[in-house]
Amino acid sequence: MVNKLIGYLISIIGLVVLAISRFPSVKSLIPFTLPFADKYIIIAGLIIVIIGVALSFTKSTRIGKEKQASEEVPIYQGEGKNRKIIGYKRA
Repeated sequence: MVNKLIGYLISIIGLVVLAISRFPSVKSLIPFTLPFADKYIIIAGLIIVIIGVALSFTKSTRIGKEKQASEEVPIYQGEGKNRKIIGYKRA
């Protein structure tokens, strides 16, 4: 869940960078001027968007939950269909 949120935020930042490359009034606020600044801004924006999308598609794992579930073993009382779980012990 956190990876997706970070991925979405990075993608939005990349889209803002791409939008900056289209508005000359905003580009004038950039302190450095290069002859190919438009290309660099567009490439940087695309790279940021790609990184954000890649992060949003990664699966987040819940290490704590899986670890806790694998360490506990149920304690049964009774036999056959009449068995009931009366507690858990750590393996």
